[in-house]
Amino acid sequence: AMWDPDAGLVIPRSQTVAGKLVDQAEATGDLQVFQNTTANGLEIHEGKIKGVHTNRGLIAADAVIVCAGLWGRLIAQMAGEDLPIMPVDHPLCFFGPYEEFAGTGKEIGYPLLRDQGNSAYLRDTGDPATAEGGQIEWGYYEEKDPRLVHPKDLLEKGESHWSPSQRDLEMDQIIEPLEKAMELTPILGELGWNEKHSFNGLLQVTADNGPSIGESPNTRGLWYAEAVWVKDAPGVAKLLVDMMTDGITETDIHSVDVARYYPMQKTPEYIRGRCYESAFKIYNPAVHSREPYTEGRNLRRSPFWQREQELGGYFMELAGWERAHGYAANEVLLTTYGDRVPVRENEWDNRHFWRVSNAEHLAMSDNAGMINLSHFAVYDISGADAATLMEYACVAKVAGTTPIGKGIYTHFLDRVGGVRSDLTILRLAENRFRLIDGADAGHRDYVWLSRLAEDKGWDVFIEDRSDHMACLGLWGPNARSMLEAIADNPSALDPKHFPFATTKEISVQGIPVLAFRISYVGESGWELHVPFSYGLSLWDLVFAQGATPVGVETYANSRRLEKSFRLQNADLLTEYNLIEAGLSRPTVKDADFHGKDAYLEQRTRDVQPAYLCTMTMTDNRDSNGVPRYPVGTCPIVDPDSNAVLTDELGRRSYTTSIAFGPSIGKNIALGYLPKEYAEEGRTLLIEYFDESFPVRVEAVGCKGLYDPDNLLPRQ
Repeated sequence: AMWDPDAGLVIPRSQTVAGKLVDQAEATGDLQVFQNTTANGLEIHEGKIKGVHTNRGLIAADAVIVCAGLWGRLIAQMAGEDLPIMPVDHPLCFFGPYEEFAGTGKEIGYPLLRDQGNSAYLRDTGDPATAEGGQIEWGYYEEKDPRLVHPKDLLEKGESHWSPSQRDLEMDQIIEPLEKAMELTPILGELGWNEKHSFNGLLQVTADNGPSIGESPNTRGLWYAEAVWVKDAPGVAKLLVDMMTDGITETDIHSVDVARYYPMQKTPEYIRGRCYESAFKIYNPAVHSREPYTEGRNLRRSPFWQREQELGGYFMELAGWERAHGYAANEVLLTTYGDRVPVRENEWDNRHFWRVSNAEHLAMSDNAGMINLSHFAVYDISGADAATLMEYACVAKVAGTTPIGKGIYTHFLDRVGGVRSDLTILRLAENRFRLIDGADAGHRDYVWLSRLAEDKGWDVFIEDRSDHMACLGLWGPNARSMLEAIADNPSALDPKHFPFATTKEISVQGIPVLAFRISYVGESGWELHVPFSYGLSLWDLVFAQGATPVGVETYANSRRLEKSFRLQNADLLTEYNLIEAGLSRPTVKDADFHGKDAYLEQRTRDVQPAYLCTMTMTDNRDSNGVPRYPVGTCPIVDPDSNAVLTDELGRRSYTTSIAFGPSIGKNIALGYLPKEYAEEGRTLLIEYFDESFPVRVEAVGCKGLYDPDNLLPRQ
């Protein structure tokens, strides 16, 4: 058992709180309420909201917030879109009378009890004189077959003897867990069951366990605040107001922004499948940080997928893309590299990880590896104002005198200099650019860039090429000789003619390839971008040259951490600026760009409040002597005070990325440290499963542990 004295509980009940706030706002004149008024439709003109149609007429408005709870999807469908959320039954049973806190005036007397293994909780309701007092409430989340309810199937007001958000409770839903609860807390069996007061209280689950907040990707002025639990409501209200006014939020919103969803993630089948899976993981079992979904799979497959299956790929999923993290066919590599690839004895550390991935990592550095990167979000930007848009959106210089064929690593900032996006821009022509983005960030960046162009009135066309262009990474000391062997013009690959960070259209036995000489894995080589129809042929040609298929685990985690490369939505957030992240550029371009004023001010500071640092675990053995390989997010702690580090802005320090680096032979972590702790050689602690492990600060800023001078990619 564990006692958490800081756990919060909303008191009084949510409906009471909401009712009082509405009454208060109406009394002050800040809110006008129309009771018993049905919203029948939305007035939308040229992609902008103009009002709400009701059974009493049109309410004209340039901004409409959908916070309709269980009915949010129905409102979204009035705008021709959908939200990946679903109501689900939440059985609630009441037992009583319970007089323990009579006369105290308390809403709750004892701490709330969570019975995680039974997917349930129990609490008293306080003084019988309070609104719902004098009982014990037992709540359950169905973990085996949760009952989803589409909002269109909810009863209308007056059709139920309760609220439409409360459904009849069926005993078969609860009999087994209730019997277990009575064994743990016998008082439930001693008190009477209040059958008339027990019901299914509907709550909302989502396709990725995050709410839908923000402006509709399709309709300007239509805002959502859906799938929000009452305990989060005040914070979400503040967040939404910030988004609607100056657009600046105190916390990064990537995990809640409604624009994060791709169209394929908003189909009815996908929504139901993912929400069903989310529903039975609300309380039990504990969800691993790398836990893959089983629903909504095999939607997006690269042209290499067939070969990856034949190799025994261990697939995970991102933004609908099936990505192999390693290959069973490469298990033979463990005979060569097994002494450098530790066995993970702890089941949690080893779950959803494949040891062969680290062997592939090492084989790539000894020979050459081929990595499927077709999950990239790829957008082509063209039009009369394409150069103007891209130069304004990006911190780096991508237009102007930037030569055609140049590839530029850059960022989008928010207005106050927070890091919004991390991406690569290829200049393909005077007014044509290709944006290469991470799959999880791609749709948000597409919406943001489109809105920026719209607000500025610029003439641009943004085309989504993600499902048309495949990408095969080829890296390692023998990558060049392998590509030369199959290229129709091998001399074009000579470093004298093909500098680092440039692109060139080449032909590989007749296959048209856009080769981009860049590296995210610390080795020399290319991203080979190819139309989908040619993808399988390109894979076969490269594989025949002896390249080792390498899972995305190396690219996304192990070698990335060895190189101290940052990942958007993990290491890079709007809560931190580019200087703190160690990614400020040597100079600032003359052209204006979004967030420039804030960025210039940040550069003038003598010191930043925090810095993103690279750390290694100096001893990873737990109290039982078992070597640990942490996954997830770990608090970073001062070894003297045992307190989590906190900078002057109140930002607490956690590992933002962590993975074992087989070339280094250590667990490597990134994390923001307050300025007074950001010192190379300093020893700190990270907490993992209630144990502390020492870490050493190896680098302040962006400096890799593998090939720290970054010479290999430029060879």
